[in-house]
Amino acid sequence: MKNTSCPRVNFDFTGRFLPPVYILVFVIGLVANGWGLKSLLHNWKKLKIINVFVLNLGLADILYLLTLPFLMVYYFMGRQWIFGDAFCKITRFCFYLNLYGSIGFLTCISVYRYLAVVHAVRVMGRLTLTHSVGISVMVWLFMGIQSLPDMLYSKTYGNNTGKCYDTTKNFYVESYLKYSLGRTLTGFCIPFLITLGCYGHVIVVLCRTNTTDKVLKQRSYKLLLILILLFSVCYIPYHAFKNFNLMARVLTSQGVCPEWSSGVYIAYQISRGLVCLNSALNPLVYLHGNEEIPAQFGQLLQQARQMFSHPPPTNSGSMPMAQITEEV
Repeated sequence: MKNTSCPRVNFDFTGRFLPPVYILVFVIGLVANGWGLKSLLHNWKKLKIINVFVLNLGLADILYLLTLPFLMVYYFMGRQWIFGDAFCKITRFCFYLNLYGSIGFLTCISVYRYLAVVHAVRVMGRLTLTHSVGISVMVWLFMGIQSLPDMLYSKTYGNNTGKCYDTTKNFYVESYLKYSLGRTLTGFCIPFLITLGCYGHVIVVLCRTNTTDKVLKQRSYKLLLILILLFSVCYIPYHAFKNFNLMARVLTSQGVCPEWSSGVYIAYQISRGLVCLNSALNPLVYLHGNEEIPAQFGQLLQQARQMFSHPPPTNSGSMPMAQITEEV
């Protein structure tokens, strides 16, 4: 099919869809991650191995959330980037660092749960806080090195103000597709299979063992549901539609217009909104990765219920209800 008959792509959809999502994620994510990190740091002396991974997960979220106001300005100005080419690359780099850092630390949490449940006797006393810190440093380095080539691709179009691409220009799109497929394999597919294998084995062991603590079972089941939610809503659609959209762009640059290009573009933009939700959903892991936070959350709910169920006594000299109603 020739370029003249290519279906029209609705590029305006991005500017209408992403800004409200960014605002929602920024507010919820900043509050939830800030509260979670504060609770972890408040109990620093009680910090456990798994909480180190949770702490790094929160830091990765905060790093990305701080770039969202600039992207909001970008889309509110009709996709006009005014902050320069270097900062455009830094913004996109922070996104990928958060994305693959989150997947990496979720994988670490899954492996730790697997070892603690399936091989509890073997690893007892062998896994230390120092090990978890060292592993966290390795995750940051690996994800940083993996995302660094992305900054070598051109990200902006125009002189003073122009577009800030989340991938790259059409001129480099074929090379970028190869890089994207490789990063999808190492940064998403392999960690996803490891996570799936770990929790699949954990669930099998918990179902076969009657002596396992019920609290541990419930916590493992809930964390598994959270991970399924994160991967199925945030990560899987994004990687699938991103690569399909890049393929459509490559075919278009070669003079072939796939009929599905417009639909894939819309689906990709929706998946971009969904994938940034991981920064607002990751704090759910805090509720099960840190034993202190559920108790604090329960206390807040109890205080709120008491506040609403026991209103302060009225003053004896207050006005009658009818008079108050009339004056209001």
